[in-house]
Amino acid sequence: MWLYLLELLFGNIFMVSYVSQPTSFPKPLSQAEEELYVKRWEAGDEEARNILIEHNMRLVAHVVKKYQSRGLDNDDLISIGTVGLIKAVNTYNGEKKSRLATYAARCIENEVLMVLRANRKLQNEVSLQEPIGFDREGNEVSLLDILDSSDEDITEKIDMKYRIKKLYEAMRHSLRPREKRVICMRYGIGAYQEETQKEIAKTLGISRSYVSRIEKKAMKKLLDALKPIEG
Repeated sequence: MWLYLLELLFGNIFMVSYVSQPTSFPKPLSQAEEELYVKRWEAGDEEARNILIEHNMRLVAHVVKKYQSRGLDNDDLISIGTVGLIKAVNTYNGEKKSRLATYAARCIENEVLMVLRANRKLQNEVSLQEPIGFDREGNEVSLLDILDSSDEDITEKIDMKYRIKKLYEAMRHSLRPREKRVICMRYGIGAYQEETQKEIAKTLGISRSYVSRIEKKAMKKLLDALKPIEG
């Protein structure tokens, strides 16, 4: 899950509040509106991209709903599905006949299924030797691969190392101790195991809604801290 934290933060996604508050999803775009924003995004309009993502968040909630009994918390499923949606919007070809929603639904589902398959193989606590995700060819990648590699994909892995370094710096300088602990517990960072908001609430002796507020506030702080390094 902590890789999805990187995806969300470095993708400069402003929908952090939607992950914690799925009932606030905006209405889907009409076909005409979608076509307009797709054209604007293909012309380089970042705001149009954000609008396409934001207004398809209901689709994320709908697609991931059927996987709620597979061992992942709903907030985790929304986070994972959101990454799938981001990838869909980034790679969608507006010249194709299919709607963005049709293409995005497949990307969202593929992202969830990839994580579910990985979770059957991985332990919760990440070590240098353990797989933490997949590269573009579908091969498992460990932290050791990222930090010590000499293959042709070195540029991408250096970028990942850079993002990890910046994330840790942002957490160290921007978050209060409780905020940092909640983020580490939530996304399985460092020595912490990945936990749901409900599990964190029980461990810390606070309400789940309070955990959600802490997470949301911490995510916004991290977004603000990482914005200056976005190119």
